[in-house]
Amino acid sequence: MERSNHTVTEFILLGFSTDPVTQRVLFVVFLGVYSVTVVGNITLTVLICSDSRLHTPMYFFTGNLSFLDLWYSSVYTPKILVICISEDRSISFAGCVAQFLFSGGLAYSECYLLAAMAYDRYVAISQPLLYSQAMSIKLCAFLVVASYLGGFINCSIVAKRIFSLNFCGDNVIDDFFCDLFPLVKLACGRKDGFRAVLFFCLASNVIAPCVLIIASYLFIITTILRIRSTQGRLKAFSTCSSHLTSVTLYYGSILYIYTHSRSSYSFKTDKIVSIFCTVVFPMLNPMIYSLRNKDVKEALNKVFRKS
Repeated sequence: MERSNHTVTEFILLGFSTDPVTQRVLFVVFLGVYSVTVVGNITLTVLICSDSRLHTPMYFFTGNLSFLDLWYSSVYTPKILVICISEDRSISFAGCVAQFLFSGGLAYSECYLLAAMAYDRYVAISQPLLYSQAMSIKLCAFLVVASYLGGFINCSIVAKRIFSLNFCGDNVIDDFFCDLFPLVKLACGRKDGFRAVLFFCLASNVIAPCVLIIASYLFIITTILRIRSTQGRLKAFSTCSSHLTSVTLYYGSILYIYTHSRSSYSFKTDKIVSIFCTVVFPMLNPMIYSLRNKDVKEALNKVFRKS
């Protein structure tokens, strides 16, 4: 990416604390969270790929979500661990661009993927007899590929606009990774396009998928209310509970960051929300989709029995 007008060659990531004891504690915590994230997401992905009973559209999307979360967490956590145990808090300009591009691309891809999963749940509940035909493997693959393409193309547009700004002064980022708000805060000169970039991020990558999810669930609720038996309603709702939990946690944290942090991003509460969205949430997803899912638990028990 062109950066001939930049005098800043690297950035300094402050992280959470400079206290050595606190840093060691944070290292142990983040290492534990990342280990659980890696093991959980790999296990869920392998289970879905290996067990023929899980070869359905719903688990196809779940497996791709686990793969995305594993990649997403790996963009941030290794650098956070280095910051916690090393005095070197620097990240090169090119490294910052790469981190911003991959983190944003994966985050936006997850927004689209969660919307695709909502549509899958709508089809499963509204058209159970035609579900396998309506959600063909070609359509599922198309939705996953479109999610990645949409996420990375949109993030590339945002990254080009952000890193075309002049960074000629302070290079200290009051955060643990290269994100939109702290980078714009450091830029000097005119920032007329920042609001346009922020609106683009919200509209195309957050609001649009969120509208699709809400519309899908409105149709789902309408369909569930038409079911006469209470047991049938509970069964239909249980198929959506895991996805609904993921959507609430993920979109809740993203909307908080974008709407709350315009003028006070350096506050510790904002950093905690960012940590939840980028590090903790990828760890929770395998638990959400396995502990509350009978098929996944049976597949896991089958593996344990064979072992």
